[in-house]
Amino acid sequence: MIHRVRASLALLVALSPLAAVPGCASTDPPPPPEVRGGQPARGAELIARYGCGSCHAIPGIDRADGLVGPPLTRFGSRSYVAGKLVNNADNLQHWIADPQAVEPGTAMPDLGVSALDAQDIAAYLFTLD
Repeated sequence: MIHRVRASLALLVALSPLAAVPGCASTDPPPPPEVRGGQPARGAELIARYGCGSCHAIPGIDRADGLVGPPLTRFGSRSYVAGKLVNNADNLQHWIADPQAVEPGTAMPDLGVSALDAQDIAAYLFTLD
């Protein structure tokens, strides 16, 4: 009995450092919240209109096969926006509307996206999971 307890304790001690390592969780983080009031279909049209596909590969958008920016495949399952912001509706809309305010000098251009358009674009991106 004592040997089993010692063996269990040794295993627990050996594995405990892994619990503190980011990214070693056994479950995926919850998906980001949906964009309340956002219209994903309109967002898809806006993505095409603003020319986002000239820099990004974006599933479901015709001719969106750019290689300058990262592909937006499975965007709704990602943890971060621009490698800096937690991926949620408010942060994504801020990034889309004013990327230079989030990361000055980023290659992501300020396209003059309105708050409403950013909301709908974000709604579409969150459907990509």
